Amino acid sequence: MLTHDQIEFLEQTLPPIIARVEIPRFAPGLISVGRLANLDSKGEGPKQIKIGRKVGYIRKDLIDWISSRT
Repeated sequence: MLTHDQIEFLEQTLPPIIARVEIPRFAPGLISVGRLANLDSKGEGPKQIKIGRKVGYIRKDLIDWISSRT
């Protein structure tokens, strides 16, 4: 489980919508783009939004998902 300070840090630093390809820039070493794509294809990734062929995540959904996996 993420601590309150960690959640607060993510809420302050992540943009409101994060493109999947940008995850490594905001969370280096945490999870790879390929791993996220694999989890998404199994329905195990964070709730996603799609705009055309691009996949992104709403900040709160991403933080909740990360928190549930720690």
